[in-house]
Amino acid sequence: MNTTELTTEAIRDRVRALGDWFHNINLRGVQTAPDHFLGDYPSIKWRAFAHALPASLAGKSVLDVGCNAGFYAIEMKRRGAARVVGVDSDDRYLAQARFAAEVAGTEIEFHKMSVYELPSLRERFDLVLFMGVLYHLRHPLLALDILHEHVVGDTLVFQSMLRGTAETRPVARDYEFWEDDHFDTPGYPLMYFVEHKYAHDPTNWWIPNRACAEAMLRSAGFEILDHPEAEVFICRHRDDAGERSGASGVSATVAK
Repeated sequence: MNTTELTTEAIRDRVRALGDWFHNINLRGVQTAPDHFLGDYPSIKWRAFAHALPASLAGKSVLDVGCNAGFYAIEMKRRGAARVVGVDSDDRYLAQARFAAEVAGTEIEFHKMSVYELPSLRERFDLVLFMGVLYHLRHPLLALDILHEHVVGDTLVFQSMLRGTAETRPVARDYEFWEDDHFDTPGYPLMYFVEHKYAHDPTNWWIPNRACAEAMLRSAGFEILDHPEAEVFICRHRDDAGERSGASGVSATVAK
């Protein structure tokens, strides 16, 4: 398909044919999800933290995990990234992403892959995006361990839906068995389990509060450098992952 020759109507027809879009992307004047329940999403999210990433990614490699229709992958390419790879486990999203990238004139590699299969890439990336994925996973901490152990070379951009208090508090290194008051203290790390559905979505499994998201990132071996938006954390890969980290025990075999 030569997308450079597509008319506006042809682009609109193809957008419709690719089904419902979760990413609202402007494809030469055609909005892919103009009636999104979150508004102009994810542009409104991107505008809130775009300043926290380098304006130029020249020479950098980027991995977008759970890329959906490719909004963030396209933005990374627009910032000059030398190589951008997007992975997702949903065929429909990947078809949308490939079309959006072609219309946008950006060269991006897309692969069908779950987060648990990332070790098979056998590559570390300068920048890894892990946006809107954690709460869709049955094994979220395993996913963070895999990211740390196998694909994040330097920077991780993490975003998750958060619920509960946004308060955080210092937590002791250890507690005696009979001490339990801290579990009910606002700001203690909590993860809410969704047995059935949340927001009509059966793939929403675990929803952390802010303290839990931060604690999980640290446990997996990441240092939180910035918190530019309510749900977004900019993190640095640490080689000294800490005494509780399970990352060093995550092999490619286990991850598969």
